[in-house]
Amino acid sequence: MKYSQKIKEKFLSAPDSCGVYLMHDLRAKVIYVGKANSLKLRLLSYLGADLNSKTASLMAKAEDIKFKLCASETLALLLEASLIRQFKPKYNISLKDDKSFPWVKITKEEFPRVYITRRKDKSAGRYLGPYTNAKLLKNALKIIRRSFMYRSCRRLPACRQGRPKPSCIYDKINLCAAPCSGKASPKQYRSIINNIILILEGRTDLLVKKLTKAMQDKSKVFDFEGAAEIRDQIAVLAEVSGGPVSFNCKTELEDLKNRLGLLTLPGRIEGFDISNFSGKQSVGSMVSFKNGSPDKNNYRRFRIKNFSGINDYKMLGQVVYRRYSRLVQENKALPSLVLIDGGKGHLLTAARRLKELNLNLPLVSIAKEKENIYSSQKAGILNFPKDAPAMNLIRKVRDEAHRFALGYHRLLRHKELTHV
Repeated sequence: MKYSQKIKEKFLSAPDSCGVYLMHDLRAKVIYVGKANSLKLRLLSYLGADLNSKTASLMAKAEDIKFKLCASETLALLLEASLIRQFKPKYNISLKDDKSFPWVKITKEEFPRVYITRRKDKSAGRYLGPYTNAKLLKNALKIIRRSFMYRSCRRLPACRQGRPKPSCIYDKINLCAAPCSGKASPKQYRSIINNIILILEGRTDLLVKKLTKAMQDKSKVFDFEGAAEIRDQIAVLAEVSGGPVSFNCKTELEDLKNRLGLLTLPGRIEGFDISNFSGKQSVGSMVSFKNGSPDKNNYRRFRIKNFSGINDYKMLGQVVYRRYSRLVQENKALPSLVLIDGGKGHLLTAARRLKELNLNLPLVSIAKEKENIYSSQKAGILNFPKDAPAMNLIRKVRDEAHRFALGYHRLLRHKELTHV
């Protein structure tokens, strides 16, 4: 088998990681793109003696190789297809000619369909692919659809012509934006499709930046439910990508640690908020974040007991005391950091109740309007840049605590109204 010493050395030093590899010829032109769960094992197989004629020809012309590491095989699949479309490598010719490989088609309509096909026809629309693994592709679309809800049915034109039909099962189980029933405007639906295209092209980093900005904008106008919805979309991207790509969680944790003067990374953060309507159905929420991401199994909610009227400070104090008196009593692990949705007064209230339990946990609070940050570790208002990674993490915890408290409050109000 003929191949250059340079290419052999590069193959032998390949990382034992999931990713995509690009082979280049003597003129630095990309001649082949492939993916692998283990780049090292895949490339070592090229050095064997028993190669077919196509692979032998490829190895004879390969002069260099470059790698793009991926967090998951699914992301590698999407990136591989994107790079093949971009470079049109000579030795990926089988993907161009063989109709057995799946594509994703997005139809050219006001509300486009998204579906997998193995045949490219002449009807209007956009094709993404081809993809080398149908199972991984189906799984990726299944995950994507949970938050980026698209239509795959064929009946929409009839519905838009004034012949309404009952909503389909995908609408009922929240897997379709249901434009047929007017639940999504053309602009809203086009945004969903554009986001799906970014994912299928392997450009999740770009989409994360776009969604992060949108989430922050909603937080600024106190649309915490909208912010939480976008956060869930980012979590879907993390699942497709095989890890917490939604944000650079480690960067956020390190930035928060440095700005607050903590001794260790705040690996477990618990966030609190209070919700009530004119003092009625007062509730508190506690959310838990582990390594910068929501840990929903450890969320807790509280009904305010033996209390009437409106006093956020006392209600917060009760919830904080109940939470940590129980942890102390049961000898369970305490969080690295406690975050309060509120201003300096709320922070001091929480600190006082913790002191009653002989606890000295690090506390931080974020005021609603100007997003001033207060800390039990430092005096005065902390000067956090609004685009700092630490601020991003604080907002995430704050928004989630608010959403969780509001949801519980609405549930209790609904029960009260329906039992009158």
